[in-house]
Amino acid sequence: MIYQWLSFIRQYDMLERMSDNNLLNDYAKKILQTSVYDVAVRSPLDFSSTLSERFQNSIYLKREDLQPVFSFKLRGAYQKMISLPQATIARGVVTASAGNHAQGVAYSANKLGIPAWIFMPETTPSIKVESVKRFGGTPVLYGDSYDQAYDHAMEYVHAHDLPFIHPYDDPDVIAGQGTIGMELYNQTHKPLDYVFVPVGGGGLLAGICAYLKFVDPKVKIIGVESEESACLKAALDAGERVVLPTVGIFADGVAVKQIGEEPYRIVKDLIDDVITVDIDEICSSIKDIFEATRVLAEPAGAIATAGMKSYIQTHHVKNANIVSLVCGANTNFDRLRHIAERTVLGEEKECLLAVTIPEIHGSFRKFCMKLGKRSITEFNYRYSSDDHAVVFVGLELKENETVTQLISHVSTHDLKVVDLSKNEMAKLHIRYMVGGRNHSISNERLFRFQFPERPGALLEFLNALGEKRNISLFHYRNHGSAFGRILAGIQVNDSDYDRFITDINALGYTYFDESDNPAYTLFL
Repeated sequence: MIYQWLSFIRQYDMLERMSDNNLLNDYAKKILQTSVYDVAVRSPLDFSSTLSERFQNSIYLKREDLQPVFSFKLRGAYQKMISLPQATIARGVVTASAGNHAQGVAYSANKLGIPAWIFMPETTPSIKVESVKRFGGTPVLYGDSYDQAYDHAMEYVHAHDLPFIHPYDDPDVIAGQGTIGMELYNQTHKPLDYVFVPVGGGGLLAGICAYLKFVDPKVKIIGVESEESACLKAALDAGERVVLPTVGIFADGVAVKQIGEEPYRIVKDLIDDVITVDIDEICSSIKDIFEATRVLAEPAGAIATAGMKSYIQTHHVKNANIVSLVCGANTNFDRLRHIAERTVLGEEKECLLAVTIPEIHGSFRKFCMKLGKRSITEFNYRYSSDDHAVVFVGLELKENETVTQLISHVSTHDLKVVDLSKNEMAKLHIRYMVGGRNHSISNERLFRFQFPERPGALLEFLNALGEKRNISLFHYRNHGSAFGRILAGIQVNDSDYDRFITDINALGYTYFDESDNPAYTLFL
């Protein structure tokens, strides 16, 4: 009750001193007048003693994982819907999403007593489809990707004259997400120094920027993106919005190819910095959040914490008041194995090395003696040559030891070492494969694919290859997401290469040419 009274006083004071001809004023007023608390909760701002002690700052976690749909998306979805005339939404609303926005729209529509059609790719994990049903929405499964589901949703919108609830590129949605900034301002007794915000389409960042920069221009707001989908960084570098050719799928909650038009208009002159983090850093931060809260954040939900950790270390930040936004906790249980595997790499407690040793008696023992009393997490070897052997080895790093220091210690004139700790193909595939190089294979090219997890995806791939191209290697992994990871060796003649690329481009599957990857040349 005291919190609500103090909040009301602050809001009244702000409304009194606003003008009507400023972008920040307009959005601050819009945020203050929202109705999101019909469905959303004022999420707590929890002090993390573990992170604070570790990084020598006062670190707080904004717990949007505690919303009824386990994500902040509820705020923007409801605010957009409540801002529309009753006659407009009476027959229902439409959206396209494979994740948290879908659940936010379904929950809000149920609260308002209206239908909601949620267009989702056919590859959407069943847990998310069932969540939409549980919250009262009607899932419509279509296509292999968000873009295909979105296009089909827009056809439905135009055919039935229904409103579309955009996940981020809409002023009312942005205002709904901006209530998080309002809560941060009311929940802190000391001025905030840094606020770290995850970035997908930019609606969340735009709302928080608009409010906090109005009430406290000194607070530094840092956007954090996955390096696999850094659309805001690309836009800021180019001076305009750009479309990324591909996006990664690990942090699916922020996997957006282009920053929203309205979010970009707001944040381009307000944001203090935007940084990127990799998969290993995200996984490490999922563990950090779990140890601090006993809650399992989804990858997108841990991105801000990953960026915070990196920023603190890079910029030597000390004794500051810092907020990291935990924006969601909708994780498929079968992804946990992959997250745990990558966490130790993200914490820089393990490294992956390719070590070439002479193929003579005693070489293996000599190598192990060089390692000393050090934990070996894995060791893979297959005979391939009379002259030398190449082993794939995982090693635990000692406290305060770097990979560079370890390599310097291990390397000798007859022990050649290559660091594979940042090599995505090595981490996804090579460490799980056995075998060796086959010198009888000609014209082999190696590609890493992301296959949609649906019946017929492999057959479509094989049909695209045709009968004249031979598959010489194949390795598949799935991490509980909508896509599987495939590593494929394909024999392609030079004269056929351009046609081959045309054929696989026509499939629409994301792929990477790994033919020059050192992990391939060393082991396969």
